[in-house]
Amino acid sequence: MARRKKKFPCGHQGYGQVCHKCQQKESDRVRRKRQRQAWEESFRYDPIDLKHLPKNVVIKTRRIISQLRQDSNYRRFKGKRLRHNRSIISIPINRDYRLICRDEGAQVLPETVISHQDYNVCKPGSAK
Repeated sequence: MARRKKKFPCGHQGYGQVCHKCQQKESDRVRRKRQRQAWEESFRYDPIDLKHLPKNVVIKTRRIISQLRQDSNYRRFKGKRLRHNRSIISIPINRDYRLICRDEGAQVLPETVISHQDYNVCKPGSAK
């Protein structure tokens, strides 16, 4: 005797008690929601605001900041001191973003991440 497919209320057809397509879709939605919440939660632990940045920039910035905490050698990341204020250090994140840090003697403290366009227009750290 051949089994007949039944039609679920969602419109899909199958043999089981529940629609497995809709069940998989719902579990994917819940998984993506948890990942998004975990990503948003991770911003609470950053020393500077990184919410407005793309994901790849956030990841690289976090890596650089954590390595700067261990060893304050900013030259390892191709960082340079600014000419107008030697206590301000600019570290390139990628072609479009720069991490601006302040040299506090024994340590380098991150202050902000700005776009390369903003970096070229103004003098970072001159207002402080």
